[in-house]
Amino acid sequence: MNERKPAAPVLGGGGFLRVRMDLSYDGGPFNGWALQPGLRTVQGSLEEGLALIVRRPARVTVAGRTDAGVHARGQVAHIDLSQAEWSGLPRGHEIDPAAALLRRLRGALSRVLQDETGAIEVHDVGLAPDGFDARFSALWRRYSYRIADGPERWDPVLRRLTLWHKSVLDEGAMNSGATALLGLQDFRAYCKPREGATTIRELQRFEFVRGSDGVLVANVQADAFCHNMVRALVGSALRVGEGLEQPEWLHERLLAGVRDAKSVLAAPHPLVLEEVAYPSDDELFARAELTRARRE
Repeated sequence: MNERKPAAPVLGGGGFLRVRMDLSYDGGPFNGWALQPGLRTVQGSLEEGLALIVRRPARVTVAGRTDAGVHARGQVAHIDLSQAEWSGLPRGHEIDPAAALLRRLRGALSRVLQDETGAIEVHDVGLAPDGFDARFSALWRRYSYRIADGPERWDPVLRRLTLWHKSVLDEGAMNSGATALLGLQDFRAYCKPREGATTIRELQRFEFVRGSDGVLVANVQADAFCHNMVRALVGSALRVGEGLEQPEWLHERLLAGVRDAKSVLAAPHPLVLEEVAYPSDDELFARAELTRARRE
C-alpha cells in the first residue's frame, strides 16, 4: 500500500499549479488504486502516464483509494505542476494547456496500459481553485453496489458488475438494519483499521433500492471510508437479507467494535465509486484543514 502523504493544499500558488483530474476506471485489471511494487495499479498506471508527459516522477493524490477489483465512475485526483510544465503542455501549439494535457494523457495511458487500453479514462482536467485537495477537501464519497438476487435476475452481460446471489433477499430487513448505522459512529467493526488512523466516520446514506429490472442496488455515502468499510457493510447486510441475522444485529456489531468469523467482505467487482462532492471554492481550504485535523 502506498503510504506517501498527499501534498498540502496549494493556497496562493506555492510555486506550483494544482491540476484537478476527473476520471473513471474499470478496476478489474488492477490490484487496487494504490502503488504496489511489481503489480499493476490505477495510481501506478496514471503516474506512469503523467511521467511520460512531464518527464519526471509524477505524484498523484486521489479522493478515495479503491480496493482491487473495485471500479470508479466519479473519481477525482490532483497533481501539482510548475508553471513551466503547465505552459509547456501545448508544445508550441495554440491550444489550452488543459486540453493539451487531456489529449496527451490519453495517448500516454494507451501506451502504458497496452492491452488494457481504455481501462482508465480521464474525462476532464483543469486548474483547481486555491486550497483544493482531491482527498482532504472532499465533503463525501458515494458508492453503489449491484446485487442480482435469484437466478432469474442473473444477466451475463452485466455479470462483471453485479453480485449473483442464489436466493431472494429481504431488502426491507436490510434497510431496517442499515438505518441504525447512520450518523457519526466508530466503524471499527466494519473496516480494517490502519495503524494510528481513526475509524470514526459519518455514514450519511446506506440503503438498498430495487430497480425496475429487479436488481437490488446499495447506495452508501459517507464523509470518508475506512479500508474495506463499504464491502464490510454490504457483506453484513447480506446476512440480514438472507435471514441469518436480525436487522438489529448490524447495530450490535457496531457497538461491539470487533471483527470475527461473521465479518465477511462482499465481493469487490460490483462496487463502484460513483461520486465525490466538494464545497464551494471559497470553502475548499478550510474543509481540507478541518479534515486533516480529524484524520491525522
